[in-house]
Amino acid sequence: MITDKLPRKNKDEYLRSDSLKAIQLPPAEPVRTHARQMEEALAREDRKAVQISATAIGVAFSGAYDIPAPKVRILGVRPREVTETSVTETFGDYDTETHKIRLWMRTAVLQKPTAFGTFLSTLCHELCHHLDVVHLDLENTYHTRGFYERAGLLYHYIRATPVRQLVWTEQKGGRYNINWPETMRGSTRAT
Repeated sequence: MITDKLPRKNKDEYLRSDSLKAIQLPPAEPVRTHARQMEEALAREDRKAVQISATAIGVAFSGAYDIPAPKVRILGVRPREVTETSVTETFGDYDTETHKIRLWMRTAVLQKPTAFGTFLSTLCHELCHHLDVVHLDLENTYHTRGFYERAGLLYHYIRATPVRQLVWTEQKGGRYNINWPETMRGSTRAT
């Protein structure tokens, strides 16, 4: 994961997002139950059941902030774009105007169900975009270190797994990426 560059405009918004490392979390139940149901539905390749569970997680998450829940739509095979210099896949997206989340439940090449951890991580990522726009007044919802910290906190909370302190490495142009070897060597804390 790599952050967006610090923009020339909206620097204050970017820096505010970067400084927000924690979020209020919804009650553990029923969110964790919905996540288990979503994992089972992914394994059965039951798109409708995945949609019901993902929507329920979005409702519970939004309820913790007393904000409208996003509409969640589950789609099939991930879009894939191949250029001369790169190959990209879209795992999910969030529309800042309609507040809709789209998640793709099948891999682009093999068209197999997405791994549960990857799918849940994508849902948490898109829910944090929704939170940025609807509750935190961060209309550009940049991918900052703080954004990734918030999404990771939600993910580990839902899975009831320890949170690792992310270690960041600065790149050219003021961007950062997660240094996974250092992160994995670091300490954990309970969610």
